[in-house]
Amino acid sequence: MSMRRRLLFWILAAVLAGGFAAAAVVFFQARTEANDLFDYQLRQLALTLRDRTYAPSQLAEALQGEEALDFAIQVWGPDGTELYESHPQLRVPGAVQLGFSVAESPEGRWRIFAIQQRGLTIQVAQPMGVRDRLALEAAVRTLIPFLVALPLMGLLIWRLVGREVKVLESTARAVAKRTPESLEPIATRSVPEEIQPLVIALNGLLERLGGALTQQRQFVADAAHELRTPLTALRLQLQLAQRARDEGEREKAHGMLREGIARAARLVEQLLALARLDPDAPAQREPVDLSALAASVAQAAEARAHDKGLALGLDAAGGVVVTGDRASLQTLLENLLDNAIRYTPSGRVGVRVRSEENAAVLEVEDTGPGIPPEERGRVFDRFYRGEGAPTGGTGLGLAIVKRIAERHNARVELLDAGVGSGLRAVVRFPA
Repeated sequence: MSMRRRLLFWILAAVLAGGFAAAAVVFFQARTEANDLFDYQLRQLALTLRDRTYAPSQLAEALQGEEALDFAIQVWGPDGTELYESHPQLRVPGAVQLGFSVAESPEGRWRIFAIQQRGLTIQVAQPMGVRDRLALEAAVRTLIPFLVALPLMGLLIWRLVGREVKVLESTARAVAKRTPESLEPIATRSVPEEIQPLVIALNGLLERLGGALTQQRQFVADAAHELRTPLTALRLQLQLAQRARDEGEREKAHGMLREGIARAARLVEQLLALARLDPDAPAQREPVDLSALAASVAQAAEARAHDKGLALGLDAAGGVVVTGDRASLQTLLENLLDNAIRYTPSGRVGVRVRSEENAAVLEVEDTGPGIPPEERGRVFDRFYRGEGAPTGGTGLGLAIVKRIAERHNARVELLDAGVGSGLRAVVRFPA
């Protein structure tokens, strides 16, 4: 069912339920008031007869013409002799008590009012069927305006709901007309207050989508630019290998070709790793022992550090556990350690894991040339490499580190090394 039909159904159902409940109350109140009015008429008629002064022989003549009334009038003398009866054909019960009472007869139930005056007993009775009919007619007349207004209310509700639903339809059309290039926010000025949260959420989604598309386009453009250089170099190195005149030149060209292939493969791996990381997507949640992870990554990099003449140290306190994705955290540490080994010509590289009061801390420190303070904010940008950076890097390592840290609600800082030149990369995970 459409929202319009559902709203109309439930609103009309609520109106009908409330209307019938109110109508029932009004109906019974009208019946009660009508019965009170009829009781008042009985009493007034009896009091009118009481206030007259008649000799018993004059009652019949004075009360002639009362047969057409819905009331039955009876008068008894002091000795109980019936002096007058307005409807002899009806078997009206005699007076049992003074005041109001209800009595049964073969003709049905009667409402009776009786008084005494100057020795006479005057009784005025009315059939309960007549009273109920008149009360019902009075009560039904009170319901006629409601029954007439109900269809008008349904039509008015239908029109009002339809007019309000048009706002949703116009908003849906505005969204349907959008293209991936037209992601500007939807106007909220003419949107009802109840629909504004939906429109605001859509605008937030469009903004995030626009940012993601812009980032994707920038990534594709940067990747195309960065891949062009190594692919061109591979083509030239292959041509040199084909044109080699002797075995020595051919071997040299093949070595350069192998290095170029390794750099291109590294670049592609980094690009794929970066493309898989979404800062808005939460990382997988599992306990990860940073100390054990640091020991594993350091052991894998030890041979490369040794080949370059570097001392690789590890200071990992036990029991430092964070919640996150182990594979992503391993990639983070591998990139930090790879940068430290790559950019440190001599000296040492150290990996440290420790606990602070409200954080788990992972540090990678080297004795290389470091990064000037004014460039430390830019090195997290994709493909950015400083002027003094050696060849062979991709400019994606720290961008990947930052992206992984964001997914784990961690903070990355680049600081000066504790002693002499060098760089200390610090990653603080929330406790």
